[in-house]
Amino acid sequence: MDKDKLLAEVNGKKITGVDYNLFIDSLNPQLKQYFGGEEMNKEVVNELVYQTLLYEDAMEKGMDKDDEFTQVLEKTKESMLKTYALGKLLATVSVTDDEIKKFYEDNKDLFKENESANASHILVAEEDKANEIYEKVKNGEDFASLAKEFSTCPSKEKGGELGTFTRGQMVKEFEDAVFNNEVATITEPVKTQFGYHIIKINDKNEGRDLAFDEVKDKIAAQVRRQKEQALYNEKITELKEKYQVKMNI
Repeated sequence: MDKDKLLAEVNGKKITGVDYNLFIDSLNPQLKQYFGGEEMNKEVVNELVYQTLLYEDAMEKGMDKDDEFTQVLEKTKESMLKTYALGKLLATVSVTDDEIKKFYEDNKDLFKENESANASHILVAEEDKANEIYEKVKNGEDFASLAKEFSTCPSKEKGGELGTFTRGQMVKEFEDAVFNNEVATITEPVKTQFGYHIIKINDKNEGRDLAFDEVKDKIAAQVRRQKEQALYNEKITELKEKYQVKMNI
């Protein structure tokens, strides 16, 4: 909304695009999505008019002089000024390309694509049943059909397909069987806390170091947070020396 656009007037008080935008920004995400958008929402303008009517009535009654209101106003002003001061302080922080590059070079171990795999499985509770199904697979019966018929895992509806997962997402015994074998392997029954798994390894990705350009934006945000925290701590230390602080806890 154009901040200078005149939307309405109440008793000579102008309601503009600034008021409209502030109102929209104050809404929670769900309401903002409903009332926001490029087109002006008449419901919002009506609400701003209603609020201005209440404001005019309150001023006429001298509510702005009430002790209770002035106390709330002072606390609100204090809170807003704290936020504003912090924003002004942190706005001085900048991050250079050299700083981002140095962080990447110094912390390359943090920027790796995890080893991943895609697998299907047939899960049953009894070892004998698992061995029986494994023999069927070895004899050429269709893995997906056997999964649909015998597996107790919800993945049975997809022929046992588990999709792609990375190290650390599966229980250790299952994970070891997948990552220690080659693609296209169908494992003998593997025992875990959930039962016995016959696992078909569909695909594997050995993982790799992420290139600088892939993580540059993420690093920039991280470096900025670190510099902001350092600046904040430095400022607080400076102000502690300037102003008296007395703790009662």
